[in-house]
Amino acid sequence: MELTDTHCHIYLPEFNEDRSQALERAFSAGVTRIFLPNVDASTVPDLLHLSKEYPENCFPLMGLHPTSVNENYKEDLEQVERMLSTRKFYGIGEIGIDLYWDKTFLQQQLEVFATQLRWASEKDLPVVVHVRESHDKTIEIIKKSGYKNLRGIFHCFTGTLDQAKEIIGLGFHLGIGGVSTFKNSGLSQILPQIDIQHIVLETDAPYLAPAPFRGKRNEPSFLVHTASKVAEIYGMTIGQIADATSANSKTIFGI
Repeated sequence: MELTDTHCHIYLPEFNEDRSQALERAFSAGVTRIFLPNVDASTVPDLLHLSKEYPENCFPLMGLHPTSVNENYKEDLEQVERMLSTRKFYGIGEIGIDLYWDKTFLQQQLEVFATQLRWASEKDLPVVVHVRESHDKTIEIIKKSGYKNLRGIFHCFTGTLDQAKEIIGLGFHLGIGGVSTFKNSGLSQILPQIDIQHIVLETDAPYLAPAPFRGKRNEPSFLVHTASKVAEIYGMTIGQIADATSANSKTIFGI
């Protein structure tokens, strides 16, 4: 069984004490492909170090996270642009719009998101999109951008069925993580109406651990619990879910 974690921040300080052990637990659980979206300038060194240390398993993405957009956003964007021009990344992320936390720099968030979408189009790279309470706004911006070759993942999808259909219609996949194991997530009703070819799995480690670890530090090996829940929802085996979602991730990222 080969599982793919399409969204993991295992390079963050929460794993400084046991990163290699956490990765070994992931590999033992069948999670052999882990995609690493960047957060901001402060996380780039650790992101690159980990992807260099595990080149067959950990694949770096580059982007500026919406909650890291502040008064220095232009400098941060310039660094992202430099990084994208100096080495290989497998996508642009984590990018998007966050309407949950501080909205002080909302207009700058919109500008940063639009800029990174343009780079993704120009470089023909997939994007990993953060949509905290911003599904409709994000969909609107992607539609208005006019870019025909955009693709990628709406990370941590928790929207409605109509939103899911719009996202899929735009050529994107839905990132399904630990929230799917929560009793009141609503995903058990939505996912059966979505073809498995539009789904990928993710952890968002160290955040959003699935049941039975909810509230604790998440890690890639816990993806098995999400895969098990998704298998239950679709009436498939966990092996079938692993195969299908890993194949979908290969379509998105090209590896």
